[in-house]
Amino acid sequence: MTTLLLVLLLPVAALSGWYVARRGSERTSGARVSELSTNYFRGLNYLLNEQQDKAIEVFLKVAEYNRDTIETHLALGNLFRRRGEVDRAIRVHQNLIARPGLSGEEKTVALLELGEDYMRAGLLDRAETLFTDLVAMDALAPPALRHLVSIYQHERDWAKAIDHARKLEQLTGESQGTLIAQFQCELAEQARARGACDEARAALDAAFEAQPDSVRASIVLGHLEAAQGNVDGAIAAFERVAVRDLDYVPEILSPLLDCYARAGRMQRAEEFLLQINERYQGVSPVLALAKLYARTQGEPVAIEFLTRQLRQRPSVRALMALIDVNLHTAQGEAREGFLIQRDLVRKLLEGQAMYRCSRCGFGARAHHWQCPSCKSWASVRPIHGVVGE
Repeated sequence: MTTLLLVLLLPVAALSGWYVARRGSERTSGARVSELSTNYFRGLNYLLNEQQDKAIEVFLKVAEYNRDTIETHLALGNLFRRRGEVDRAIRVHQNLIARPGLSGEEKTVALLELGEDYMRAGLLDRAETLFTDLVAMDALAPPALRHLVSIYQHERDWAKAIDHARKLEQLTGESQGTLIAQFQCELAEQARARGACDEARAALDAAFEAQPDSVRASIVLGHLEAAQGNVDGAIAAFERVAVRDLDYVPEILSPLLDCYARAGRMQRAEEFLLQINERYQGVSPVLALAKLYARTQGEPVAIEFLTRQLRQRPSVRALMALIDVNLHTAQGEAREGFLIQRDLVRKLLEGQAMYRCSRCGFGARAHHWQCPSCKSWASVRPIHGVVGE
């Protein structure tokens, strides 16, 4: 933040000195230039030393000296907004917009800043109106469109978010396919929850059109096919996920194994899990194979498999599974020992984040397609390690 403000304010110091020198007499302007320069460098020094309150006092004084310096007011409003003093930022930008004599470009910049103030204050309806007007005027349309997409995401108005993302793509030439695919998947999920399967399929077709290798669209399609009794179609969709991105293996194993069981294809289930276990270093396929072996070949085979895997890739979750399998046959003191171990392992796992956002570091117990913290999409991934995946 400090670096950004320095970039904004350094040119202003030179501009203010030139401006005052032009408007006053040589003697008077010289004194004012000196005072303005001193105040600017004092304010910048406060910013460098993270003394923002003192910096604000200085820049307010500078703004009073020279009411025509637009950059000063923009920088000041930006500083207020970043400090969380949104009401003060709004007043600065509103006063700036109301000032006569502003050029069209200067007013547009001030309007964009005011819209960001409204967003920070949670006044999304005002921000939406302002950004929509800017887009209609074709003024700073790309940033205004980006803000509108963010607003519609927040409001979960996916249709409008898709529409404005497409406009942004057309205007800038920057692909928005990944983002549009996520929005279409949200629509598909909503339609599936209502039982509107045809509507869900249409949204998924649009998602694949926007992003042909969309992992999320394949997952949603797998659930949709399974719900409609098309087990082979569901298996194909879920297996496609493992080919495209191994990080999503934990999300598809349970429904995929259920589909294998419904189709009577348990041999294929074992083959698939063994293949994934070779490529994927997480513990989910290990746990799935252990359950499969316990059901089809007996608990001794599952115990031997888990013991071997634990030596190769230590995992608290695999240890928990091994304890659970042993509990089925343990008696007396041995059983009590396993119960104590299970309680200790459970406490170790309690409260542990299983997923983490690669953008902001947000930790979560469950998977999120959109990070609850930074709002980025498809950035929440499994945490690999002894305690995690």
